[in-house]
Amino acid sequence: MIARFAPARKACRRVAAALALTALAACDAALLPSSGPGLRSGEPVPVALLLPQSDASAGPLARNLENAARLAMADLDGVEIDLRVYDTGGNAQTAAQQAQRAVDEGAGIILGPLRSDAANAAAVQVADEGVNVLAFSNNTQVAGGNLFLLGATFENSANRVVSYAADQGTDDLAVLYTNNVPGQVGRNAVQSAAARNGARVVAAESYDLNSESLSSAMGRVQPLVESGQADGLVLTDDWQAGLSVALQLGPEQGLTPSAVQYMGITRWDARPDGFSLPGIQGAWFTMPSQSASQAFESRYQAAYGSAPAPLAGLAFDGIAAIGALAGGGRSDALSARSLTQNSGFQGATGVFRLRSDGTNERGLAVATVRNQQVVILDPAPRGFGGAGF
Repeated sequence: MIARFAPARKACRRVAAALALTALAACDAALLPSSGPGLRSGEPVPVALLLPQSDASAGPLARNLENAARLAMADLDGVEIDLRVYDTGGNAQTAAQQAQRAVDEGAGIILGPLRSDAANAAAVQVADEGVNVLAFSNNTQVAGGNLFLLGATFENSANRVVSYAADQGTDDLAVLYTNNVPGQVGRNAVQSAAARNGARVVAAESYDLNSESLSSAMGRVQPLVESGQADGLVLTDDWQAGLSVALQLGPEQGLTPSAVQYMGITRWDARPDGFSLPGIQGAWFTMPSQSASQAFESRYQAAYGSAPAPLAGLAFDGIAAIGALAGGGRSDALSARSLTQNSGFQGATGVFRLRSDGTNERGLAVATVRNQQVVILDPAPRGFGGAGF
């Protein structure tokens, strides 16, 4: 196939070199085509899947993602996907090269890569040709233009739990966040969610990943709780870092669940062995649809003989969205306008939709822990009802 080159791509690459992760935002307004490659009725949909197959640090995740994509392909009715897999090696430069190769070989849309730097590089590389990229990253700093994120974002989770809290009358929030990039992103997400939902952040305290720093941060929050200035305590941490320490140490320092409403923006349901910690009792956190997640995991187990990796469902979602759009028979099914339809798509963990800014919204439940069991307080929506953004 003849390679497709254009001056606009060279312009985007110069911007990319100068501005790194902000390249897409700089290129999307003036240089990106308004629609993606057209589809021909009755022909297979050419999809490129970019995976870190040779990256040892990725472990079995690449295979899990491919398996999940093929599982989704088996669900499609009347739509055939021509799936071609390309190895990024977990490297941004290689991802860009493979993205260009995929487009030159006929790909109409790219699924993957995994990491945000690789996703950004791949999207910039093919932006001028109108090819959209559905990446597995959740780093909203690189979203936009022709790059759409499938990964669950802090913004989505924070908006869901803060909205629920405000409806319950818990709207004066203190935030405890880890002193690193994920913690800062989480803090920003809670602050934005509070502004959006009529709540307010009365304090935001950072801590390093050690008990002394965490204890000091909690000591700064405690007077606000005692005086009634804060009725909610939002933790941005997860089980891989210091969440278990926070849920134990907080109540020991007087920040008991009876004094302040604990809230989380990560998957607190992922570690049942932590359900006995005092801070998690009655806490509010978000999680995907249990029924959808269990159905996907059961099907994956039956097909491949093992449980899927936590991120595997993202590849399923990408194929499900592409298949649903292609099944409508529209030639512009792979365009940004089609991808961002308000009604969204049914995925591995429930309903989701892509936003015009490259981020996503996932239908999440609000849950708590009672007697060491997860209890759903507000179920995940089954659809968006066509609501706009």
